[in-house]
Amino acid sequence: MDPQAFIRLSVGSLGLRVSTAAPPKAGISTNPLLSVPCLCEIRLRGFPVQTASVPLISSAKDSPDPHCNASVFYLEKSHMEALMSHGCFQAAQSYLEVVVYLSRPGCHWGVTGRKQQIGTFRVEVRPEWSEGKPALVHDGWIRFGKSKLGPELHLRVKLDPDPRYVFEFDDQTTLSPQIVQLQGKLRQPIFTCNFSQDVRKTNMDSKVCCSTNPSSSEPNVERRERKGWKVMIYDLSGSAVAAAFISTPFVPSAGCDWVARSNPGAWLILRPEPFCSCESWLPWGRLEAWRESGSRGSVCLRLHLLPENHDAGFPLSDVMLSAEKGGEFFIDMDRQTPVRGGGLACEGGFVMSCRVQGEGKSRRPVVHLATRHVTCVEDAAIFMALAAAVDLSMDACKPFGKKARKVGRYSIL
Repeated sequence: MDPQAFIRLSVGSLGLRVSTAAPPKAGISTNPLLSVPCLCEIRLRGFPVQTASVPLISSAKDSPDPHCNASVFYLEKSHMEALMSHGCFQAAQSYLEVVVYLSRPGCHWGVTGRKQQIGTFRVEVRPEWSEGKPALVHDGWIRFGKSKLGPELHLRVKLDPDPRYVFEFDDQTTLSPQIVQLQGKLRQPIFTCNFSQDVRKTNMDSKVCCSTNPSSSEPNVERRERKGWKVMIYDLSGSAVAAAFISTPFVPSAGCDWVARSNPGAWLILRPEPFCSCESWLPWGRLEAWRESGSRGSVCLRLHLLPENHDAGFPLSDVMLSAEKGGEFFIDMDRQTPVRGGGLACEGGFVMSCRVQGEGKSRRPVVHLATRHVTCVEDAAIFMALAAAVDLSMDACKPFGKKARKVGRYSIL
């Protein structure tokens, strides 16, 4: 498998230092600046503005945390091409900007006129950034304004190569599609995905009339537990290399018509037991899913890693997606608390992402996977099973008053 080139642009080690001898200037007195929190906006054209707090450094002997990243941008080839191009409404040159503001007590961050700018740091986006080589763009103190006693900002801007494997489901997960790897215009089949649904009736499958839900406009629509869904991932030789199945049924919570936080449904992500000739599986992760705010709300996904010889799992990701528009589920230690253990090195950086569409839409999940977490094809297969579970959770968390969607030979209830 050949990876695609990505660049990790990180901005970190933030700190603001003010000389106690500095006279008041531009409406900023020394005392407020030393006592009021400061915030910054980190801007790069084509990306959402990211915000972060800026710690105050009170002593010249102190220094900011060198390992703390305030913001991370992931750049691929198309991003660099867009940053280096310019048109009628774009500047001839792109910049990474860090704009520092003084946060006034009782004021709301982001409201025009309620924040006072202290200074701006700008660094030009250079063509060399696309070469994929590690580079320290800036590391140290810079002074705002011309005064030698003005405030100083410390930051580190760093470039690191961050290659990824990119996969796409060739069709909807419920249609048991191939999973292909994308490399430019090439689409190379890597896995097959087999979806099945156990529709055998049991006592727990008894249907409940929706007339008990006063908000339902379709009193004849029936609902039941959503369970028995299973996804198997096979390599090209036909060997099963990963799996996901519903381990806790998706059921409507009391007083509402959807799966609520108080009683989430859950998937178990499995991997084959190594060095075992028989079909034996080990748990890898547990994905919980539920819905917030009813029919026009969000689908919440929480992943726990299940390492061997541990009764409890490690929380690895907690993401909220729009039920209508979908979004990106991710495992990224730059945006989450680092987790250790379980054979997955998550001390820092991007691990994986899965982009899905909203419920009821024709979805073909796209999966990005950091190459450093893949030592063999089977490693990638685990994340394909996870991506399938994320995608199917959009339907599993759908309000039960909605009509079933017929997909292939299955009705997703």
